[in-house]
Amino acid sequence: MKQRKHKISDKKLRGEWAEMHFMGRATDHDLPVSKPWGDSRSYDFVVGWPGRFVAVQVKSTIFELEEGGYTCGICGGGRKPYPPGSFDFLAAYVIWDDAWYIIPAEMILGQARITVYPQSAKSKYARYREAWHLLGAGADPVVGRIDSIHGCAEEFWEERVE
Repeated sequence: MKQRKHKISDKKLRGEWAEMHFMGRATDHDLPVSKPWGDSRSYDFVVGWPGRFVAVQVKSTIFELEEGGYTCGICGGGRKPYPPGSFDFLAAYVIWDDAWYIIPAEMILGQARITVYPQSAKSKYARYREAWHLLGAGADPVVGRIDSIHGCAEEFWEERVE
């Protein structure tokens, strides 16, 4: 394994760069992307259309393992795993291989890090490599989420008795 040095050495700046890269790649896949104001949410982007919005947390990695894998930390600000309901999908970017993994949140709940193997079609997360379709309009609804709400209101005339 050769040592590589990324041009952006500051982790925060590299994370912001990965988020910008996510916006571009999602747009390449005709996915509407919205960025919440500020950075206090447990997700980085909202992707989708009315009736189908999902929250996406973006992470990136340059931490290469000897056996061809990459470890990607998926902790929040407190260095603890995200609690359930923090986001719908993790978008993990392997910088050296230019590979995105679009992983449903329920697949990584309670984990502080994941390991991906971009060169292996048999690895645990292989089916999520470049799985942009999971964020699309035709994707299955997210379990436990309300995708749309329909309401009806009726007017009632009530006579006041004094």
